[in-house]
Amino acid sequence: SAEVADLLTLGLHHEQQHQELLCMDALHLLSLHPAWPAYKPDEGSADEGRADAGQSSAPAAGQVVAHATAPAPMNWFRHEGGLATIGQAESAPADRATFCFDNERPQHQVYLSPYEISDRLITCGEWLEFLEDGGYCRSEFWMAEGWALVAEQELAAPMYWRAEDTEWKVFGLAGKQPLNPQQPVSNISWFEADAFARWSGARLPTEAEWEVAANAPVAGAHLNLDVLAPRSAGSSPDSQQWFGELWQWTESSYRPYPGYRASSGAIGEYNGKFMMNQQVLRGSSFATPAGHARTTYRNFFAPAKSWMFSGVRLARDIP
Repeated sequence: SAEVADLLTLGLHHEQQHQELLCMDALHLLSLHPAWPAYKPDEGSADEGRADAGQSSAPAAGQVVAHATAPAPMNWFRHEGGLATIGQAESAPADRATFCFDNERPQHQVYLSPYEISDRLITCGEWLEFLEDGGYCRSEFWMAEGWALVAEQELAAPMYWRAEDTEWKVFGLAGKQPLNPQQPVSNISWFEADAFARWSGARLPTEAEWEVAANAPVAGAHLNLDVLAPRSAGSSPDSQQWFGELWQWTESSYRPYPGYRASSGAIGEYNGKFMMNQQVLRGSSFATPAGHARTTYRNFFAPAKSWMFSGVRLARDIP
């Protein structure tokens, strides 16, 4: 029946979500091993050795840590604002080629003030500038809960960064690598992303701003385990990095769209019961199944979490 087919389709897409989550879990579990073993070593580039399995720590006083080369200049896309339509339109029950989750509906209009949004993700080199400017030591950039988290967990760098000798190393599925200043910074919490945006004089985009700006053909890696990390801007099919590199934090809390009605029964709990205390991420990562990469997809995580493949794109108001 159509009802059974719809349930099976939902189940398959749910399992595909877990394919990506397993990659994230694998990275986190491997990071707890003192030798930082690689899921799939990148021959010739992954180095060996041991690292502290605890939280990232800043270099000791007087220690010289390699500075990143300056990333390519960031450009901005200008949007004049006005009424915009976001979300997925209702489709016929038999049209399962256009599957979406219930949190992407109903399609509705939003009003956007004029804004600009960056043409790429924030790089490790730019994040290093934030770190070296005392970004993790300056409360003025942080939300109160985020600042408490910095103190409680002694945060001083992104989750998988470690200072070794005279340089930063970054741990990923391919193992431990020297920090690549051109690579998008990954595994960032919402609190970190928001603090960076404030430091840079910008902000995170709302999910509506992101969706309107990303109205472009989907391209990227998508669950291609030969690509174990996000790639630098200009090196991927999607040079603007909307899809296939990292999920991107937004300013928007995860809440139901106007007119949302949860389905009856257990299916209604699939998304509805999680619509609080979370922030929306948009886009997709290098580990996202291709069928989940679309402009309307709403991912969500708690703002303190950073174990997912998350990155940062900036926006700013136009006076």
